[in-house]
Amino acid sequence: MITLTDEPDPRLESMLEDGLTEHNAEMSRLRDWRAMAVQVHDPDTGELAGGVLGRTSMGLFFLDLFYLPKRLRRGGLGSRALRMAEEEAIRRGCTAAALVTVNFQAPEFYARYGWEEFGRIPTIPGVERIFMRKTLTA
Repeated sequence: MITLTDEPDPRLESMLEDGLTEHNAEMSRLRDWRAMAVQVHDPDTGELAGGVLGRTSMGLFFLDLFYLPKRLRRGGLGSRALRMAEEEAIRRGCTAAALVTVNFQAPEFYARYGWEEFGRIPTIPGVERIFMRKTLTA
């Protein structure tokens, strides 16, 4: 039986990750998949306010999600969080990084830190998904 849903079973993500990790380890002889999070706390309240979620595997850092509320932008927290994630990826042996953003999100922010666009897909009017990469060096 196969089902389509917008409310997946909470076990599905780890089942897929575990299955792919096992397959990749078999094929590449590497077992290095690791999650990564950089948590940003509000400097006034100490509450969790945003951050970076990603993963590293086979020499590549995937930056999956990055968000800061407007009130915490333009003060250097975003730059520090991105730098922290990249530095950890390098410590883990990554030599490259990849992400997908949207034209109205932060492509200029990433470009300031050495990320380069390598693809763009228009979706609905006025919206484009932008694929970016970066070579990581110590």
